[in-house]
Amino acid sequence: MMQPPSVPQELHYRMGSPAPGHFPGSHRSTRGEGGFELRGHAPLLDVPDARRLDLHASLRDPFGQWVVRVYSQRKAIQVVLVADLSASMGFAATRRKLDVMADLVDSLAWSAWRQGDSFGFIGCDGEVREDLLQPPTRVRGVGAALAGRLRALDLQGTSADALALAAVHLGRQRSLVFLVSDFHLPLPRVEAVLASLAHHELVPVVLWDPVEFDLHARSGLVRVRDPEGGAPRLVWWRPWLREKWQAARDARRAALLQVFEKYRRRAHFIEGAYDADALTRHFHT
Repeated sequence: MMQPPSVPQELHYRMGSPAPGHFPGSHRSTRGEGGFELRGHAPLLDVPDARRLDLHASLRDPFGQWVVRVYSQRKAIQVVLVADLSASMGFAATRRKLDVMADLVDSLAWSAWRQGDSFGFIGCDGEVREDLLQPPTRVRGVGAALAGRLRALDLQGTSADALALAAVHLGRQRSLVFLVSDFHLPLPRVEAVLASLAHHELVPVVLWDPVEFDLHARSGLVRVRDPEGGAPRLVWWRPWLREKWQAARDARRAALLQVFEKYRRRAHFIEGAYDADALTRHFHT
């Protein structure tokens, strides 16, 4: 008997500023005239709709004009995930980081479809991956197909320099952008990426695996490998080195948070499995 397909975790996101879209949706905006949220008042000559006549406001008008209520219509937005597809995202210990990203893609695309928003995807290593480029669409199921392709991907890119070029594919409309990476980049490059996406509402999502900074072995000789450099090394794992790695993790986290704060962005850290509820709380706390 065939098992029904599992439903992705649903994420509840929102934009901090009014939605700039043109299509009806579920996000607060300051546009349109057919909604239910009162935006203000306007003279009847400017908004000729006598059904919304406000007698009390008209009596208070100093120029004696008839005044009508103006309402805002909720709008749809573009939700785009910009992904780091360099080789370091293929790191696998607790779980491969690319698989965690695929779970996020599936969840985000499903959630966007549920809210009436469009979903797009831009994958980057040394260049923008045209084979994985997904322009914003409202097609149901696009996230599941894209997540499946990501899970089957063998990452070979030695850099994520093309993240700074992703803005070219986003267009001029302000979008809600999830920037997903392990951010193992030089800090000046991280700043360059944030600056390139400054026009959009940006949510940096930092994917880390706990084993990156704390090997399971208590002590002894351990073989480690740089995913992007590819060269294996033998490391004598001991308490002093463990403390050094953990200090490096804390320092890196503090440095990233400082950069994000400089650009007024609040990051969400995923260390292990993807949890839609945790990311939802990011938008509502």
